[in-house]
Amino acid sequence: MTAPTLDELSLLHANICQALGDPKRIQILYALYEQPLHVTALADYLDTPQPTISRHLRVLRQRALVTTERNGAAVVYRLTDERMIAVLETMRKILRDSLSRQSNVLNIM
Repeated sequence: MTAPTLDELSLLHANICQALGDPKRIQILYALYEQPLHVTALADYLDTPQPTISRHLRVLRQRALVTTERNGAAVVYRLTDERMIAVLETMRKILRDSLSRQSNVLNIM
């Protein structure tokens, strides 16, 4: 595997990492992985005010992590690439393992 260049890492950070920098946006991605939804349904599902969901969706859409399609008067949001959930699941596993290792170190002390 070739190490990424600083330019590539800067693009990754600006386009993906910053978009994932808010837990609510990650929740939105998981919700859209389950099924495409419109903003009101997302707000209800995540028990979050609709303007807040709209703001987060704007960021995710600007970064091309979600896409839209018109369904009559409603705009339905969907996950652009399901691999994002696989990446998030890998990160969750790494977190669990890391916390376990930290716990083991604390138990030894």
